[in-house]
Amino acid sequence: MLSNDQDKAALNARIIRRKRTNTLFMILFAASTFFGVVMLALLLIQILVQGLGYLDWDFLTSYTSRKPEESGIKSAMAGTLYMMAITAPLTFIIGVATAIYLEEYAKDTKISRIIQVNISNLAGVPSIVFGLLGLTVFVRLFGWGPSILSGALTMTLLVLPIIIVSAQEAIRTVPDSQRHASFALGANRWQTVTRVVLPGALPGILTGTILAISRAIGETAPLIVVGAVAFIASMPESLFDRFTVLPLQIFTWSSLPQPEFRKVAAAGIIVLLVMLLGMNAFAIYLRNKYQKKK
Repeated sequence: MLSNDQDKAALNARIIRRKRTNTLFMILFAASTFFGVVMLALLLIQILVQGLGYLDWDFLTSYTSRKPEESGIKSAMAGTLYMMAITAPLTFIIGVATAIYLEEYAKDTKISRIIQVNISNLAGVPSIVFGLLGLTVFVRLFGWGPSILSGALTMTLLVLPIIIVSAQEAIRTVPDSQRHASFALGANRWQTVTRVVLPGALPGILTGTILAISRAIGETAPLIVVGAVAFIASMPESLFDRFTVLPLQIFTWSSLPQPEFRKVAAAGIIVLLVMLLGMNAFAIYLRNKYQKKK
């Protein structure tokens, strides 16, 4: 009898300790979340306060200048849009096609496992390494120079592993029972992939694409290595013209000694955030649309 009472007391003590531990970690996680949200809110407020005064139509339609009041982001915004118009479809098509091959067609061999490990490792490689690769291959080997095409292909290489890995994970979430049902109805592998696997995996694939394109828009280091410049007073006329992008232009403004340029940089950050949120909102709309169909 005494032993049973001792066991119950020990069990109650363990339960109390676990509840205290759970409460402690819940408070810690909530405090971390609150701290992150507050810091983000303060950062956004500071950017809005500094940048809204410089954000007008002239700022959007003017080229950069040595005078803060005359500086604009026309060429930088055009360069960003040109680059994303190439990078987004290339990464999506190549990334999804690679994921489909690795998950649905490739056999489990030593070579396929090596390829899978290398793709996963490439997702964590520093962006400057991809910049050096783009400089060597696209700028020098192919002779395209520091052009929009070289920058876009470099950014494609940068975010491609992210899309491949996320697309593979999304494809794995489709139950095998749906594949077997498709085969039982007489569909071949390609019909099963296009009509069963892809529609079921598309919401997850679009989520990975959102994250990848968001990273591509905000990257600066690879483009500096490839040869993007901060001061361009003309619009690009072809894919082989020199270019600049919003992150590089913002970085240049923030590093100038005049304090007014920091306010101009804040206005550029607002435009970059609006572009990023707009692209993400469109991708989220497509993802939710296919989720409803599913």
